[in-house]
Amino acid sequence: MWFFNSVIGKIFDILFLPFRGLSPWVAMIVISFLTGLLMLFIFRHTSNQEGIRRIKNKIKAHLLELRLYKDSLAQQLTSQGKILSANFKYFSYALKPMLVMIIPVMLILIQLNLWFGSHSLDIGDEALVKVKLMEGTNPLQTDIRLEVPPGIAVETPPLRIEDEGEIDWRLRATEKGIHNILFRYHDETFTKSVAVGQNRLSKIAVLKPGKGLLEQAFNPGEKPLPKNAPIESVEITYPGRRMNLFGWRIHWLIAYFGLSIVFGFAFRGVIKVEI
Repeated sequence: MWFFNSVIGKIFDILFLPFRGLSPWVAMIVISFLTGLLMLFIFRHTSNQEGIRRIKNKIKAHLLELRLYKDSLAQQLTSQGKILSANFKYFSYALKPMLVMIIPVMLILIQLNLWFGSHSLDIGDEALVKVKLMEGTNPLQTDIRLEVPPGIAVETPPLRIEDEGEIDWRLRATEKGIHNILFRYHDETFTKSVAVGQNRLSKIAVLKPGKGLLEQAFNPGEKPLPKNAPIESVEITYPGRRMNLFGWRIHWLIAYFGLSIVFGFAFRGVIKVEI
């Protein structure tokens, strides 16, 4: 899974490389445009285009019947029934391409969350590092030590939360850079990156996953934890990011799906896709 995540991650690293010093909106517009084209390509080659065209024409005809026979209750009910039936048929034609789209769109969303989900700490900011232990592991009896490099200061001793199976430290950012904090558990060592003072568009790995494949799939930003460590994940509480749209603070998912749909409908005629 880590090899697959690394390959996909490198592709997005290269894709976003020209936009790192620019507004996040530039990268968002580009990736949304490419996603819109991808969805059109998938829809065109996995759907029954002729069937969709026929169903849409039938729906238009039945809508016209509603206007022409508005004084006939029987005809109105018949036309509405036919419209409902045609809509179900249209949905059956659209279901296959929608199912095919799920996988690539999900992969894109997971990667985009690394770039748009959080922003790095500023110098002087504080954050928690949370070590989530595996079920059945008592944090009061687990000796995990934290070592930090210059640029990161540890503000508190470890807080061991028995009910949550968690060990927390509060950190403070003191220097700009990508800093690797080190954890020691017996003979095992592993690191977690902490981003400080990065560009407006930068890759932020909030969580370092454990050995679970699903957890690794949804958190591809860093190499998984060692298999022998009794730890499920290590998390840094970065500030959440919002896209600034004329003074409105919106979630990046809204911007992404909104732009992708707009681009998809705008270019459906160019690519000759019946939606």
